[in-house]
Amino acid sequence: MSEEERDFEEQLRELLAEDAYTIRPSPVPYPQIRRKGVVERRRRVAVAGAVLVTLAAVPVGAFAVGGRGTGTADTATTPTASASATPTPTPSPTPSGPAGPATPGQLRDGITLEQAAEGLDKCLADDRDRVAHGGIASSDLGKADEYRIILALNSTGDSNSPGDGVFVVAVKEQPKETRLICNIKDGEASGLNTSVGSDRQPDSPPVLADINGNKLYQQSFMDKGNWKLPFGWGFIGTVEPTVAKVTVSYGGADSEAVLDHGWFVASGTLTQQVTRNPHIKGYDKGGKLIYDSDEDKTYQQVP
Repeated sequence: MSEEERDFEEQLRELLAEDAYTIRPSPVPYPQIRRKGVVERRRRVAVAGAVLVTLAAVPVGAFAVGGRGTGTADTATTPTASASATPTPTPSPTPSGPAGPATPGQLRDGITLEQAAEGLDKCLADDRDRVAHGGIASSDLGKADEYRIILALNSTGDSNSPGDGVFVVAVKEQPKETRLICNIKDGEASGLNTSVGSDRQPDSPPVLADINGNKLYQQSFMDKGNWKLPFGWGFIGTVEPTVAKVTVSYGGADSEAVLDHGWFVASGTLTQQVTRNPHIKGYDKGGKLIYDSDEDKTYQQVP
């Protein structure tokens, strides 16, 4: 082969090689396409998830808006699509605070259980503060939610303790039997009388008046014969299991006391000056008289 023929052959091969590259397409970039596909799928999943969350949240928002009124929300829009995710209901708050009395009538003068509980909490907090600032330490009275409120009524101011207020009586059994008479005036704790440990002795009668119960049914001794009337009074004490009924007579009016977990609770309105303390009688299940304060030598008959 001559030199010219070889040159022609080399030129022909170069031309064919260039044409082949021009005609053959470049390799498909599969890795790049796959990455783009993954990103796109993730974006679509995120958008779909956001839609589900939005649809699931709409009913909760509607309840929150209307919850204080009729339970409906005029401004809420009902979703047109259903979502597979069910919203988790918000748990209701756990009730706290002292237990209430056996009967509604033990909360007198329009006082609510919430108001009585708030007053009790203020008295306990005031007692803790007093001890923290050098006051005489007493037995640990505990927290308000450990107690049961058995009586609440308005208190009448007198010469010894001016200013009207509210009395709250609360008791608890554990770790020790405890009775509190709490006084609140102008929204602040004004006095707290406590009795820790049972007043009962082996020879105590089946009906036993509380040793400090006179705080609830008397005005100051300095005002004797000149009490403010009408006067709302209360009376408390403990009873043995054999007692099925307790009656209290005060100022000429008779009333039947409530028996509340081992306590008797009486209350009324005094419309005249008195010269004697309440007269108490206790009966067993058969109606037999088993206690009469007139025959109890340990009971104080006169103020």
